[in-house]
Amino acid sequence: MQSTQMNTLRPAAAGCLVEIIELKWLLRGYGIDVHVERLQSDTEYARRTLDQAAATPNAALRDAAARLRRFLEL
Repeated sequence: MQSTQMNTLRPAAAGCLVEIIELKWLLRGYGIDVHVERLQSDTEYARRTLDQAAATPNAALRDAAARLRRFLEL
């Protein structure tokens, strides 16, 4: 049975808005839209989004994803 509750991130997610916006705009260059509020509140969505970023050939995007992953402790 699957839970309908979102997996919430640590409160630190609210403090990393600059990193999230950087990731959002870098991913936009690859045609991937990021929902900022969902990235801050849904652990699974955040993991999937960071995995997508990590899989790109763009070193700056991979670095941004790695920094955000550490900040969010994912």
